[in-house]
Amino acid sequence: MFKGSRENAEGKKSKVLDVDASMQGSLVFKDAVDLKISGQFEGSLDVKGNLTVGENASVNAEVKGENITVSGKIVGDIITSSKLTLTRTARIIGDIKTPVLKVEEGAVLQGNCQMISNEEPSGKKKEILNTEQLAEYLEVEFDEVDEWIKNRKIPAFKENNEWKFDKAKIDAWVVSEKIK
Repeated sequence: MFKGSRENAEGKKSKVLDVDASMQGSLVFKDAVDLKISGQFEGSLDVKGNLTVGENASVNAEVKGENITVSGKIVGDIITSSKLTLTRTARIIGDIKTPVLKVEEGAVLQGNCQMISNEEPSGKKKEILNTEQLAEYLEVEFDEVDEWIKNRKIPAFKENNEWKFDKAKIDAWVVSEKIK
């Protein structure tokens, strides 16, 4: 395992971690890092900065990050806030959500791809609510929101097995449905 630092494009030093080992657990980085997985990892990864999954790496995890480059194998969902790059040797079994996707010829994806945007057309950041926050926002009982979800009456999407709601879409839905 290598740990060090290097200058990034802005001339700032960034933390570098190169992991060539078998690891298991949950890794969360609150500060920006350049993380490279060269061995095996199982669990969950939440990386600020850059994550690289090396050509010989095998990751069985839910992966979240800003910029992710995959050359190895990932079994699990991938969510990026900036960009996902799949090189020719990448093998993904899981769903991906990313605003920018670059796929080289030869990469394999077995799952769904959702191109997302973190901004509304006005340039404002989207506000996403969970079920509890939505019930409070609409001033209704939690059970009523559950009923709307079951009957597909409300705009919702699932993320990490939890229902989520785009506040702007909810506002439009309230107006169109004339919810009191």
